Amino acid sequence: MTQVTRIKVEATVNAPVAKVWKAWNTPADIMQWNSPDPSWHCPSSENDLTVGGKFKNRMEAKDGSFGFDFEGTYDTVDLHKEITYTMSDGRKATTLFSEQNGNTLIETTFDAENENDPEFQKQGWQAILNNFVTYVESTNP
Repeated sequence: MTQVTRIKVEATVNAPVAKVWKAWNTPADIMQWNSPDPSWHCPSSENDLTVGGKFKNRMEAKDGSFGFDFEGTYDTVDLHKEITYTMSDGRKATTLFSEQNGNTLIETTFDAENENDPEFQKQGWQAILNNFVTYVESTNP
């Protein structure tokens, strides 16, 4: 049996958990922050945030050279606390939200895929998370 590598990324957002949760799960917001760097974008997002519900975010290079759908099915949805999902390739991911003193800590742990180096994957997911923080902190409530 193959050993699954688990990767963890985290960031603190200077915003209350309700605002963070909304921006994390609203398709119009997802399309604004869901990219690792300015050469990528997320032109479409669908999200049914319910247990058994599905999400699909289109990720594309702005120059049109590459794109893919990042999709999965929700296993756990605990308002303002936890989202767990299974990706379309069977890998699992869990995101935890915890608020302290008006700031929200986001921790995502996910199963690495086998095609890319785990450190590369961690950097990509962390870059998207950092982009999320910038987006939330720059928007009004």
